[in-house]
Amino acid sequence: MRVMVIVKATKDSETGILPTAEEFRAMGNFNEELVKAGIMLDGDGLKPSSQGKRVAFDGKKRSVIDGPFTETKELIAGYWVWQVKDMDEALAWVKRCPNPMPGPSEIEIRPFYEAADFGEALTPDVVEQEARLREQLTKR
Repeated sequence: MRVMVIVKATKDSETGILPTAEEFRAMGNFNEELVKAGIMLDGDGLKPSSQGKRVAFDGKKRSVIDGPFTETKELIAGYWVWQVKDMDEALAWVKRCPNPMPGPSEIEIRPFYEAADFGEALTPDVVEQEARLREQLTKR
């Protein structure tokens, strides 16, 4: 099963406070363990929401909202994409993770949808289209 592991933003991450060299090393070591175990597929940190934009949709209308965004606890500071056998394995790895922030922080784990989750809505032509797109993505 694939999961997205989401590092929630904090007041510090939103003000642009960067990790120390020691914190970078600890997270780098953890990422190396994930890669060696065949768990980590992707991951990165995100800049503060002050450097981001949101696009609000209402029918055909689009409105751009400039950051920063106010609800820090709802923002994402970074992520990983992991391939794990189940949620228990993902939890076990997250519990081993160094604290990603200088103070209290949270990490959220969310499973990706799998093809079987869509039932009859996933027609053969859509499956074929998805396969073509994934193949193109791996060639980049």
